[in-house]
Amino acid sequence: MIASENYVSSALLEAQGSILTNKYAEGYPGHRYYGGCEEIDKAEQTAIDRLKTLFGCKYANVQPHSGSSANMAAYFSILKPGDKIMGQSLDAGGHLTHGSKVSFSGMFFDAETYGLDPETGVLNYDEIAKTALAFKPKAIMCGFSAYPRALDFKKFREIADSVGAYLIADIAHIAGLVATGYHESPIGIADIVTSTTHKTLRGPRSGIIMTNNEEIAKKIDKIIFPGIQGGPLEHIIAAKAVAFGEALRPEFKEYVGKLLNNMQVLSKTLMHLDFDLVTGGTDNHLALIDLRNKNLTGLDFEIALGKAGITVNKNSIPKDPNPPKVTSGIRIGTAALTTRGFGEVEMQRIAEMYNIVANDPKDEKILAGIKEEVKTMCKNFPVPGIEKR
Repeated sequence: MIASENYVSSALLEAQGSILTNKYAEGYPGHRYYGGCEEIDKAEQTAIDRLKTLFGCKYANVQPHSGSSANMAAYFSILKPGDKIMGQSLDAGGHLTHGSKVSFSGMFFDAETYGLDPETGVLNYDEIAKTALAFKPKAIMCGFSAYPRALDFKKFREIADSVGAYLIADIAHIAGLVATGYHESPIGIADIVTSTTHKTLRGPRSGIIMTNNEEIAKKIDKIIFPGIQGGPLEHIIAAKAVAFGEALRPEFKEYVGKLLNNMQVLSKTLMHLDFDLVTGGTDNHLALIDLRNKNLTGLDFEIALGKAGITVNKNSIPKDPNPPKVTSGIRIGTAALTTRGFGEVEMQRIAEMYNIVANDPKDEKILAGIKEEVKTMCKNFPVPGIEKR
């Protein structure tokens, strides 16, 4: 139930495990530094074309090895070391690459962060605007790793314009929602859009960059190669082409609708069972649970749920009194379970399981009983393609 994880299709696994992993292909389709890339070019161009169709962007680079490298390329295409950037803070649900001092983003750039409204736990765009006006960043990053509410990209654009900053949108978590129209798209609003390709997009673990600006697109291509990467992982790019093709099908939009509905059922049942959800609910595929009223730390609950056969990750909550290795909360998601076929009935029962575990987190007998029920549930909803392996 980790919000950043999902299951891929058998077709995608076949592409990712293909002989394309054997080929070096530095450069881009039609402009390689190695011979014998004719078929490689077809696969990568297919990924590019499908991605552009999926998100409605004019330019796309499918070579980033990860979301972090996509963000690095985004920064270095428009900034110089020492320039000012602004992004969502870690304790407010942001990502390491949005300006954290332990990340390259905080090492190479002068970074400032914005947080959440202390009363509501949501983004306060007026306060973000004030921070931007005082700090005057050259680029503003919007996006998150653990934030359960929708983003207003137009407001971020207004803030960026007010200080003459570039706007970068990291849609790693909500890419599947954006692609299917369940969340506002930043394409045409942000100068650069980055994303991972797993999570809600249900592709391989990798990254992408999109833009509608031709000059920025040229800079991105040069930064990716030869700037920060060498040979692209063409087996992964082929898997991306498969994933983007799947995401263009009507059934993918149905899937995203189901995962959102599952999260609503799960979150509402959890709140009915007196779990405290940060912001009082969620607009997307993830939720943050504040465990302080249950007298549990995130680490304690992660361990207890793990013994019960349920995998989650501990996660900091806004203004968390506990350190990151302990935390006061957990982050949960429904993308992976929905791929397996879990529905409303299962979501309600999972919430009940959470409650049982929270009430007796050290009772090994109770945890073992839940684990057996989880095993049965998983057998009823097997991982896609597992019957072929």
